[in-house]
Amino acid sequence: MSHEIIVQFLGYEVKPLVREYTFTVREVSSDPREFTLTIPTEAFNEHLLRIQDAPDVCSRKLHRELATYANHPPDTHYAITNAELADYRTARAPRTPKSPFSRKPVEDY
Repeated sequence: MSHEIIVQFLGYEVKPLVREYTFTVREVSSDPREFTLTIPTEAFNEHLLRIQDAPDVCSRKLHRELATYANHPPDTHYAITNAELADYRTARAPRTPKSPFSRKPVEDY
């Protein structure tokens, strides 16, 4: 028996205080389940997250919950926290490139 799951992003809905992202999770051994994840609207207004990155943030959170609970988390609704948004920004921050004028390491032959 395979434990492979398929997570599919269905879309989002803009509500007064949050954006609600909907995903379906399909597994061979069970019926499809629907999950919703919310991100506060203020996160977009305060530039804590770009709109195009929101589905990725939600997908990562859902995958963590699925992994933690052997693909059967107890909840179907999750709220993305500011701490999770900060972690996402840190992980995705561009690395500072090395200067092309920096010294090259000395090789000992």
